[in-house]
Amino acid sequence: MEDQKNQSDNSTSPDSHRDDTTTPKVTGIGGIFFYSDNVQGTKDWYTKNLGIEINDWGSSSFEFRNVNKPEEVGSLQWCPFKKESDHFAPSKKEFMINYRVQNLEGLLTKLKENGVTILDDVASYDFGKFVHIMDAEGNKIELWEPKE
Repeated sequence: MEDQKNQSDNSTSPDSHRDDTTTPKVTGIGGIFFYSDNVQGTKDWYTKNLGIEINDWGSSSFEFRNVNKPEEVGSLQWCPFKKESDHFAPSKKEFMINYRVQNLEGLLTKLKENGVTILDDVASYDFGKFVHIMDAEGNKIELWEPKE
């Protein structure tokens, strides 16, 4: 009986709440994208008034460190798109959020099991893997698993 009590107590130790890096889930925001009537004017306004610097790709990168792994640097992308762009299609919304995820393949399996609409195949780049889905409100969502 004492052994069972000790095992039970150990299950609620702080170590048992460590994040499993293989659990398929969102870990943060990877980017915020929105439509603009005047993309260059919008970028200029944000630079002039809020100090947001635009990079060579036409967006801005906000860098941060992972609290649990301070040596790991991540970034959040910010970028306006031309209102006429179909970048967010089939969504009719004015924005798209990119979520950072871990275990993208496992997450896709879970999403398919739950009947979530997957819009495309996983695309791989030097900086990670991407796929697009639709949420229940018709918002296009970009999922990004950064390359380690």
